[in-house]
This record gives sequence, C-alpha cells and structure tokens, in this order.
Amino acid sequence: MVLPFVIVALNAVKSPAEYSAGGPLSLPEGLYLDGLADFWQRVDFGRKLLNSVLISGSVAVGAVVLSVLNAYAIGIGRIKGRPYVLAFFVLANMLPQEALVYPVYYLSKQVGLYDTRLSVIIVFTVIQAAFGTYLLASVLGSFPREVVEAARIDGANKWQVLWRVVVPVSRPTLGVLLVFFFIWTWNEFLLPLVMLISNDNQTVSVALGVLQGQRLMDATMTNAAALLGVLPAIVFFLLFQRTLTRGIAVGAVK
Repeated sequence: MVLPFVIVALNAVKSPAEYSAGGPLSLPEGLYLDGLADFWQRVDFGRKLLNSVLISGSVAVGAVVLSVLNAYAIGIGRIKGRPYVLAFFVLANMLPQEALVYPVYYLSKQVGLYDTRLSVIIVFTVIQAAFGTYLLASVLGSFPREVVEAARIDGANKWQVLWRVVVPVSRPTLGVLLVFFFIWTWNEFLLPLVMLISNDNQTVSVALGVLQGQRLMDATMTNAAALLGVLPAIVFFLLFQRTLTRGIAVGAVK
C-alpha cells in the first residue's frame, strides 16, 4: 500500500514534460508544485476540504453515538425480538448504495434538504450506524452482567449505567469505529455526487471528478489531486493510530 502512495506523490511533484518523457515510474528532477497549486485553485480545494472534514467528522461522531444507543438496548437491554433486529441491521449492511440513490434523492427533495451537507450527514450516519450497531451489539451482548447489576444496586439509572459504565469500558472499540467511520465517509463518492450538486457543498472525492476532460487528462494534476485527497485521511489515521491499535488489541484479547 505504501508503493502506490509513493508513486502518486512523486508524480504529483513532476512536471508534465517529465511525465511525458519518463513515464509514471521515473524520478522527478525537481519539485514541481504548480500542479498542486493549480488543482487547489481550480476546484477551490480549501472549501472542499472543509466540507469533507465537517461531513466525515459529524458522521463519525453521530454514527458512534447512535450505534452505542442501539447496541445498549439490544445487547444489554435485551429487547424482544433481538435476533430479528440484528438480522435487520445485517441486511442494511448488505444493501448496495446504488439502491438508495433514488429514495434518498426523493425524500431529501420532499423535506427541503437536497443539496445540503446535512442531508449527506443524516444518510451516512444511518448507514454507518447499521454496521456499528451490529458490531457493538455483539460486544455488549457479552458485557459482564455483574458490573451492570452492581451499578444498578448503587443507584445508577439506565443512562448512568450507559455513560459511566458501558461507554468507558467500551472506549477502545468506539475509537476503532470512529476512525473507520471517518475514513469510510471521506472516501464516499456516489451519494455525495448525487446529493451535493452545488460547488460550495461538494466534498474532496467529488472534486476529483472535475479533472476528467473530454479528450485528454492532465496526469500531473490528477496525481496532485489524488495526493491532496488522501493526505487528510492519512493524517487522521496517524493521529488515531494508537487508539485503533489499542481497540483491535482489546478486541483480540476479549
């Protein structure tokens, strides 16, 4: 996975003449930053970056919270029909996004949320929470009942048990979900392309589509776009790498 990133990074700082002469695997003779600057100005990358961070961050936090609430009711609350509820979330995970395009488009038009970042945040929060609920329900299903009963004996109500007992113990798993939800939402293309038609609301992944011309493609600018598009996700992953590693290790031990 490192080699493709290195190739893209090298081609992003290579002049078009060098690319035409040496191809994608040749080393650049110097730093050619005009491709990065041209792409930034051409698509207003600063605004696209802000939109992607806002949407991905909101979805990650909202989906984790919604997953915790659902999984708490299913895993610890033991609601009636628990197997059928879990089967519903499994089916929701298997549903392709292409099947959601028209219903989501139609509903957003009806409620006046079409071409708004809020519409994409709501849709992806529900989609990601389906996976998070299924995963957390399995984790909380094996949560020590003695700990929950001890908290209730001490006078804690259901909300206090959730936020003061269950969430702190499950924090590593929640950290893993937070990282995954952010990166998955960051890389989404189809629904943002359909739901966000205004230039001011588009995300980074959608902005990459403007580089495709009718008869030619600027290879240097395309690689510069790919580099700028993937760097924020890599930075986010590196910042939360310890959280991700800790969560996976705790899950393996359990």
